[in-house]
Amino acid sequence: MENLNQSILNLEGKVAVVTGAGQGVGEAISHLFAAHGAKVVVNDFFLDRAKRVANEILARGGSAIPVQADVTDATSVAEMMRQASTHYGSIDILVNNAGNFGANPSEEVTQPFWEHGRDVWGGVVDVNLFGVINCVSACIPSMIEKRGGRIITIISDAARVGQAGLEIYSAAKAGSAGFMRAIAHTLGRYQVTANTVSISATSTPALEERFAKDPDRKKKVLERYIIRRLGQPTDVANMVLFLASDASSWITGQTYPVNGGYTLSV
Repeated sequence: MENLNQSILNLEGKVAVVTGAGQGVGEAISHLFAAHGAKVVVNDFFLDRAKRVANEILARGGSAIPVQADVTDATSVAEMMRQASTHYGSIDILVNNAGNFGANPSEEVTQPFWEHGRDVWGGVVDVNLFGVINCVSACIPSMIEKRGGRIITIISDAARVGQAGLEIYSAAKAGSAGFMRAIAHTLGRYQVTANTVSISATSTPALEERFAKDPDRKKKVLERYIIRRLGQPTDVANMVLFLASDASSWITGQTYPVNGGYTLSV
């Protein structure tokens, strides 16, 4: 039997870019990566958020830099990757976490989608689909050159089962999942893996704000989960750590639900 690697989740020396990392799930992923030895590039559309998370990591003895970038802008993404490479070296891990309804969401996206047009849909598709494409395309050359890498994209169960009122969001997230499966086929020969993590109601600032305004809505939502609680950012971060580590070196093109059993009850 091969020697068992007791530190298989160790990311020591790895350079990781985490998008949308200024709060919520991205923040939890950044902290967990740093605690396991990664050099973390903390990205957010809002630089003050990225700085706060990076400073907290540094205060705990980890390694991190904040980088502002808009993932929907390919030029902005390229500059982020340039800063990351200049500071730390080539990128080993990319986590596409930036998503939801974008940095400046419109309340209109919750209205029937057919009453609006691309001016409303565009932001949702841009951040959840084209944002992923922009970041992956910027990382691919260096991963191919070094013959290795991990790409992980956070999607939603809305992409897997569909959700009324979230038609455009569901479509964009489903598109990014399909894109990741194709990337897995493309990059497998270079020892680069590509996987997705599908999440449902997770306790983020935006969700908690909505539930605070409508406590009955929270109760109705939880009735659809076998494990009767909201997901925590750390629940998602733990799965992402696994997929970023050597433990997942022979896993690619897969989608892992982290959802408290939500899809079992749909």
